[in-house]
Amino acid sequence: MTGLPYLDLADPNVSTRGPEVLAARASHWCAKTPFGLAVLRYRQVGQILRDRRFRQGSYNWPDTVGIEGPFAEFWRASVIGREGPEHQKLRALAIPALSEDYVLSLKPQFDEIAADLCAKLRDIEACEFQSAFCEPFAGQAITTLLGMPRSDWPLVAHNAADLGLAMGIEARSYQDRFNTACETLFQLADDLVARVRRGQDTASYVARMVAEFDRNGDCSHDEMLNTIVISIFGGVDTTRALLGLGLSLFIDHPAQWAVLRADETLVPAAVEEFIRARPTTTWATREAMEDVTIGDQTIPKGTVLHLLVHSSARDPDICDHPAFDITAKRRKHFGFGGGAHHCIGHFVARTDMASALSALRRTFKTISYDGTPEWLPDSGNTGALSLPIKYEVA
Repeated sequence: MTGLPYLDLADPNVSTRGPEVLAARASHWCAKTPFGLAVLRYRQVGQILRDRRFRQGSYNWPDTVGIEGPFAEFWRASVIGREGPEHQKLRALAIPALSEDYVLSLKPQFDEIAADLCAKLRDIEACEFQSAFCEPFAGQAITTLLGMPRSDWPLVAHNAADLGLAMGIEARSYQDRFNTACETLFQLADDLVARVRRGQDTASYVARMVAEFDRNGDCSHDEMLNTIVISIFGGVDTTRALLGLGLSLFIDHPAQWAVLRADETLVPAAVEEFIRARPTTTWATREAMEDVTIGDQTIPKGTVLHLLVHSSARDPDICDHPAFDITAKRRKHFGFGGGAHHCIGHFVARTDMASALSALRRTFKTISYDGTPEWLPDSGNTGALSLPIKYEVA
């Protein structure tokens, strides 16, 4: 595979939204990286996600970044790391437990959580947004899903946030934290299942998951715990990170905030535009299970491909207006993956983020930075480590 551009995605200073990526996309539909190939254009990303000759590739992420221990074992055994019949079996059990009707039944509680947090923000004029809103909102949303008291949110949110550190390109430096968090969340999942078995929970996502696993009769207790933990991880980490990333976009584009404040019906579109413009999961990963020819390139068996969300969503072939714009009509994005491994929890994320954004648009008249934000590298999984803001209350 000669003549391809090169992107050093292992460099923390290289952004998947940066000029290096844009230049590579203009040169070719894919680029070499330290982690395999980066796929940069919309058509090829969509094609690969649907092509059964590729398997989900991030099962190998622990080896890629050189981590080991409980998290690596959990990740490889998860529904994300499985393929074929094993993956289909676990997916078929998790999807009914997260049906749209069930998730929508929780929306009034998501709305209440957001309103309560915004009431506290009204009493002040500045905050560190991640700790004041994003993390408690995501934590309380997931405790609601799990049937836990909202006051238990720090246990869930802090450990899920620590798990998220395993998915960045600097994962090795956080290994002790995310391995400890993994063990804590598995113990929590075991306790929640035991509560269901004792008849103390009949309505939560965990109760629905236990019922699905019991009806199937072909899944182990460990597989059930793993599925619950991956749901906690994805549910907290995605919402927490995207809310901070999205608010930063509005700070950088204040006219768009005014547009949203004037029209609440744009909230769902704003959530989708967050994911296109500043994705927290910057790429979906696939691995070739055989030699595959796409266009002018033959991809050898075993090649790992990272399908870049921002680059594909802003591909000039399908996006002639690349600025952040919540009113623009866009093609679908690949922020939740696609194909057989399309994110199981996408509807939960879209629903709880919409509740949060609806409350925030009623609370902040104007927003700006109150200091310099601190970000994880803009590759792998990203988000704000610190997001100091000041605002005028509406």
